Formats: sequence, C-alpha cells, structure tokens
Amino acid sequence: MISSIGRRAVLTTLGGAAALSLSRPRAARAQQRSRMRRVGVLMSTAADDSLGQTYIAAFAQGLQQLGWQVGANVQIDTRWGAGDTERFRKYAADLVASAPDVIVGTAASIVADLQQASRTVPIVFVSTIDPVGSGLVASLARPGGNATGFIAYEFSLSAKLLELLKEVAPGVTRVAVVRDPSVPAGSGGFAAIQTAAPSFGVELTPVGVHDAGEIERGIAEFARGSNGGLVVVGPGSSMQLHRGLIVTLAARYRLPAVYSSPAYASLGGLICYGADATDQYRRAAGYVDRILKGEKPADLPVQAPTKYELAVNLKTAKALGLDVPASLLARADEVIE
Repeated sequence: MISSIGRRAVLTTLGGAAALSLSRPRAARAQQRSRMRRVGVLMSTAADDSLGQTYIAAFAQGLQQLGWQVGANVQIDTRWGAGDTERFRKYAADLVASAPDVIVGTAASIVADLQQASRTVPIVFVSTIDPVGSGLVASLARPGGNATGFIAYEFSLSAKLLELLKEVAPGVTRVAVVRDPSVPAGSGGFAAIQTAAPSFGVELTPVGVHDAGEIERGIAEFARGSNGGLVVVGPGSSMQLHRGLIVTLAARYRLPAVYSSPAYASLGGLICYGADATDQYRRAAGYVDRILKGEKPADLPVQAPTKYELAVNLKTAKALGLDVPASLLARADEVIE
C-alpha cells in the first residue's frame, strides 16, 4: 500500500513527466523555427568591386525588411567569381556541398554551374538573361525545376540603345557593338541591333570582350575611322569586369557611347539605360524569404525588370562636344553635371 505522502510523490512525478513530454514538442518546434537558415550567394564580380558590394547590401537589406537578421536567424555565405568561369564552377560546387537552404546566383553561367552541382538545392537567380533559352527553367510562368528568379535584360533593349545613340549623336554612321558573343545578351542583343541598324542608317562592327586585350584592340581599330560611336550590350560577367576599361577607351578615342546598365554612369558613361540591378537584388530577397518559408522555385514565376533607369552624363557630353537634346534630359532619371 502506498502512503498518502507516497501517492503525492508519485502523482507529482507523473505530472512532471507528462508536462515534460508535452513541452518537448513545443520546444522542438520553437527551435526548428528559430534555427539559423543558410543562404549561399555566388557573385560574378570581384570581392572589391563596389557594384557587387552594393548588390549584396541591397539583398541583405531586403531580407532584413522581411524580418531576417543576418547573423541571428540567417547566415549569408558569399563567394566572388571575379568573372572567372573556373571560379564559377569551383565555388558552385563548394556552396552546394555546404548544404545551404537556398543559393542566389548572379549570371546564367553561374546558375548552370549550380544546377550541374545540384538539381535539388533551391536557386534564385538575379541579372540572368534568357533563362528559358539557356535551359535553366522550363518556362517563365512555371519554371518547373530548382531555379527561378529575375531576368535583367530583354533583347529589344539593344535597339533602344542604338536609338539613344543616334538621338545624342545624330552624325554617327558607324557603330561598334561591344558585347560578349558567348552569352545570350551578347548574341541576341547584337541580332536585335542588326535588325534595327538599316532604319538608323548605320554600319555595325562587333567587338568582343573576352579579355582586356581584345577590347583594346577592337575599339582602337574601330576608332581609326570617322563618325563612329559605341553601343555596349548586356550585363554579362565580362562586361561588368571590364566596364571601367570600356568607358576609358570611349573617352580616349572620343567615341560617343551608350551603355545597357546604369552602373556605367558614375564611371563617365555618356548615356546609360537599363534595368536597375540593385532593385532586383532587393526583390530577390523576397523570393529567398518565400523559399525559406516552404515554397518551391518550380512554382515561383520568373520576373522581368520593373524599374529601368536612364542616366545622362553632361560632363562627358561636354568633353565630346555634344549638345544633349532637352527632350532626352527631360526623360532622364539621373543627370550628372
């Protein structure tokens, strides 16, 4: 027979055990909700590239606005490819091996390397061109695999760049199209300019961007002729890596130039028109947030740019002896004096 004191002890013990058994699932669920989530990022730029740093800061800011605190409940592991395809492949494999919850990739070639390393780790791409044609997704509306994200360039934009060049420098009859033929923006963009060229009365010369030497030789040779101008196509890795050199050569040879990214404006680019990549990195944080909360890339549609920027550098125009039309200045989002 159990005494009254013994019964109370047994009941207390049983009650404590029951309470413990009930509290453990709650604690486990709370721990699961608050566990550190891991986000890998593979950038195409170098670590000391100010533009790349701006993009990473915008992405982190986007996550913070959605309730994520870097170092508290989310960890961002960044790799810098510096425009090197070998690094892209190495870092893609490294990031996948680290078992992140999601990876952000910044170019079609990078996303292809990530998918080569894994078809299951969720991927959100930014500044990627023609993801359907590149085989990264099945369709824009229903990506269908482990990747989705934001495209940064539409081929029709290239014809718009040619139009802007003729607007600011109507005397141009020869145009060097600076592009990377190995990426969709380079080949597709050049094709769009070829289609539009006859209506603007210009002759086209392609210039590759494989390395600095190719760029310098191509632009120097083109500049030997008269009435020339440049159209710089696409936001590819090589274009970003050599953007300062391209602007410098345009100034050296006094060539009016139009660029497909607002990033060239602060470097001295004459006319810059394109999607705001910084905005896309903020928007990418929204897709990462949704994936971390359980949604699948296959069900998240690929999104086109929603914010374009037109920048005009009047200092560069003055150096070239060009009068920028008032109508163009009125449309500009940024005018650099």
